[in-house]
Amino acid sequence: MRLGTIIAAVLSVAALPAQAQIIAPAASAYARAIAAGYKASFLCSAIFNGGRDEAKIEAWELSGVYPEYNAILPTLKGTVDRERGHAIVPFSETLPPRRAEYRKGRGCIIMPIGATPPAPTAPHETPAPIPPDLRAWPAGDTIGTVRTPGPLIAQLAKGFDGATFGQGTRTSAIIVVRDGRIVAERYAEGFGPDVSQRTWSVAKSITGTLIGIAVGEGLVKVNEPARIPAWQYQPGYDPRRRITIDNLLRMASGLHTMTAGNRSDAVYFGGASVEDEPVSGLLEAMPGTRFYYSNDDIMLAMLSLRATIGEERYRDYPARMLFNRIGMRHTVFETDWRGNYVASSAAWTTARDLARLGMLWLNDGMWGGERILPAAWMRYATTPGGPQPSQGPNYGATFWLLNKTAGLPPGSFAAIGNRGQYVIIIPSHRTVIVRRGEDPYGTNFDGGRFAADILAALK
Repeated sequence: MRLGTIIAAVLSVAALPAQAQIIAPAASAYARAIAAGYKASFLCSAIFNGGRDEAKIEAWELSGVYPEYNAILPTLKGTVDRERGHAIVPFSETLPPRRAEYRKGRGCIIMPIGATPPAPTAPHETPAPIPPDLRAWPAGDTIGTVRTPGPLIAQLAKGFDGATFGQGTRTSAIIVVRDGRIVAERYAEGFGPDVSQRTWSVAKSITGTLIGIAVGEGLVKVNEPARIPAWQYQPGYDPRRRITIDNLLRMASGLHTMTAGNRSDAVYFGGASVEDEPVSGLLEAMPGTRFYYSNDDIMLAMLSLRATIGEERYRDYPARMLFNRIGMRHTVFETDWRGNYVASSAAWTTARDLARLGMLWLNDGMWGGERILPAAWMRYATTPGGPQPSQGPNYGATFWLLNKTAGLPPGSFAAIGNRGQYVIIIPSHRTVIVRRGEDPYGTNFDGGRFAADILAALK
């Protein structure tokens, strides 16, 4: 089975939730509310974070989505207020419209279903274009001449043809870095070096990196229990207190989730907070005994970090401790309306910023002579521990381990996200491969075969 198909089986739901399978009036109302939140969220984020325009967002980000919302989205009319920094999508005759609000440095926040819009206020400070950093890449934005070998040019073309590595897939960007230098870079029309897209589950690997930084600061120990305030109510009565940070990073919490592993629609698009759904999950297996891919585990790991380091440090921790230090100037981690980072999915970034992050991972957490991650972290994060998936690649601590993938050398690993987001690290070849996409639901870009063909072209 292809890597893309196996990963898609984990990143996508094998069967739709019951409320989506039976189209009853209540289910239809809920689906419309979530679809409107999906649209408001993407209009806001793709415009204010990503520099996109409505027509392109409709064609790419808002098409080919989950089946229960895909037919609804075109029927909903969205309005974007660029002066006040928000997107509004009506969906009901009895409830207020869905609303996503931009906040500088935080991206867009999706408000709860039924939230009444506030009275008009002074305009928000909407983002101005980020001026280029004239330093040489990767510290800055000056790339110089990219000399791409002929065989690699041919492979890039195949990566964009929508057939070779997955019928119907849609590639928006590809970057190949070797020995710290960009050797190939290409974008689809409407995208470019400064255009951000949602990372989806690549954000899990970013969260793992932030936890690693906190470990290096001596603030977190992965084998100690997660600090989830709601679980501390009565000592001895809540077995979830045994769940460690390591369990969460390795998808081994044992917690039940409301949908099949990785659908967090209520948090992502419904306006539920991280303190609502993920925190309320109940144990159905003892911690550390079962692998079950789950957005909730990663959101809980980040919630634990909030309780550990305090509000003031948490507020700008991703930017101050990671993004700003390695030149990820076009990257933002979005929060829910209570200020919790939606750490399993809601990061927005460019292909180049992901290439920078891939270089940090490749170089064992070192950047420009500065140690960002503790020396042993990447070995820990890319070593399987505890229960593993029943098929396909092994899993480390927020990274997929690609040793079983045909054509890739031992030690290869990846951050992978919905709709075809790949950051593939091949240490033995000093290579980072970034592929961004907006693949329609049900299509699978075969990132493993693509990466193997890229390596062959580089030879």
